[in-house]
Formats: sequence, structure tokens, C-alpha cells
Amino acid sequence: HREGSTMALNFAASIKQKKEEVPITNVQVEGVVVAKLIKHCKDCLPSFVTGQLLGLDIGSTLEITYSFPFPNKSDQDVAGSEDDDASYQLEMMRCLREVNVDNNTVGWYQSTYVGSYQTLELVETFMSYQESIKRCVCIVYDPQAAAQGSFGLKVLKLKEKFFNLFKEGKVSATQLNQEGITSKDIFQELPITVTNSSLVAAMFSVLQRDSQADQGTFDRLHISEPDSLEKNLEFMMDSVDEYHSKVYQVSQYHRMSQRLEVQHQQWLQKRKAENASRRAAGDDPLSEEDPNYTPLNEPSRMESFLISNQTTNFSEKIALAGGQTLQKLCVMDSLYK
Repeated sequence: HREGSTMALNFAASIKQKKEEVPITNVQVEGVVVAKLIKHCKDCLPSFVTGQLLGLDIGSTLEITYSFPFPNKSDQDVAGSEDDDASYQLEMMRCLREVNVDNNTVGWYQSTYVGSYQTLELVETFMSYQESIKRCVCIVYDPQAAAQGSFGLKVLKLKEKFFNLFKEGKVSATQLNQEGITSKDIFQELPITVTNSSLVAAMFSVLQRDSQADQGTFDRLHISEPDSLEKNLEFMMDSVDEYHSKVYQVSQYHRMSQRLEVQHQQWLQKRKAENASRRAAGDDPLSEEDPNYTPLNEPSRMESFLISNQTTNFSEKIALAGGQTLQKLCVMDSLYK
């Protein structure tokens, strides 16, 4: 009996202990989910679309087993569209639950263009999801990158440290510097693994064609990609202009703050001199708090960080495309010799 009671106490103590949360280190996506979201994003071009991701949260791996698209807002009335979207999602979840499909929300997917996804709207969507789902991800699909031979899919999540600061509203320059947060500490890209069932893999092996030269094979021989380089350069220049405007806003804030502080100090010195005269005359001193003095609110550095990330993303793509073009030119030069 004593041994049994000891085991019961140990079991109760283990239940009371808070289970340590394991961070997500890998995202496993079913092949059918990838096919569905790619088809949805391509069919709706040039409009941007989103959809829900469903699956299982198992330890350090997040499994995504099903997805469904959200209705295109352009096809709905503006008034009451948010309520309609919520009703649609709830109805879809109910239907999936009835047919024994995984109906646990693990995030969402969205399409993008030329990798321009790092926006304030994406951060706010993460915050909205993580109010009820702490471990959620966003799959971003870029159709143009996929058309150029890249994978086109990225899995993102907010870093924990930045999430806590943004949740508390501490996104000023002073607070971010105190915590040591830079523009690289906002999003974390997770490795993605695409899996298929044995039945699907067998079907692919049957449907696989013999290796033959097609148009895609000859497309690899193109020496340059002017459209891609032009778009990335255009987007990077726009990002630099936006960043310059944000820097100008910060400089304006510092100038106005200094001017306001000088005016406040002048008023304070004048009031102190007046109070000294009143004390000498035996009168009560006046309050030394300026009722008209209100410190300016420091502008948020959030958008500046996101724009900086976008600019880095565009420059990396330009460097990659330029490097590939240079390699092809070197090969062609060797062939001509």
C-alpha cells in the first residue's frame, strides 16, 4: 500500500508540473494540400487569395493535412463580408468534422507577388491567429518564383520575443534597442517537408512519363531573365523610397521633439524665476507643470523593419538572378570559343 500511495503521489505531482512547450522546428505538408493551394493561387491571378490550413500539432513537428480556400472578397458585398467569412469558416469546419477530416486550425496560406509579403498586415494577422492558436504558421506562395523554377513556398512564423513585445505595444526604437531586436528578429522561416501517402506515390510512379525534351527543358537555356530582374529592381527601388520616407518621419520627430523641449525649458526657467520673486514677496509659488506641454509620441519602427526586410529580400533575388545569368554567359562564351 505504501508503494502504491507513493506512485500515486508521484503521478499527481507529474500532472501538476507544467509541461515544457517544444518549439516548432519542422512543418510537414501533405502533397494534396500543396497542389490545392497552388491551384487556388494560380487560378485567381492577379488577385491575392488566402485559405485555411488544418492539421495536427505534434511536438516539434506541425503536420498540415488539409486546406480550403477563403471566398474571394471581390465576389462579395463589402458590407458584412467579415461576418460572412467567419460563418463560412465555421460551416466548413463543421462539415469536415462530420466526415472525420482533421479540423484543427494550424494557420493559413496566402499568395504573394515577387516575394512582397513582409507587411504590417501579415504581422497583425499573426497576432489575430495567435490569440487563440499559439502555434500557428503561414504558408506564402509566390507563383512567379515557381514559374522561374524555384519552390515558391515559404513557411513563416513570428519569433517569440518579437511576438511578446508587439503584443504589449512595445515597438518604439528605444524599446526595441533595449531588447536587442533588429529587422531580422521578426519572422522565422521554417523548413518544409512535402509528404505523400504510399497510394499517391504509387500513382505518381505509374503516371510518370519517360524523360523527353519539352519546352521547359529549352527554357533553361535562356541566357537572361529581364522581366524578373526588372520587377525586382522596381520593387526594390519602391522599398528604398518608402524607407527614405520613414527615415524622414523619424528625423522630423526628433527635430520637433528638440524644439518642444527647448520651449518647455524656457517656460520652466521663466516660471522658476517668477516663483523666486513670489517667495521673496511672501506669496505662494505657482505650479511648475506646463499645462500646454505634451511630449510627442515616438513613431513606430515596425514598418521600417519590414521595409528593410523586403529590400534585403529583393536584393538577394537580384543577386541570385544576376549570378545565374553570369554563369550562363560564361558557359556560352566557352562554347563559342
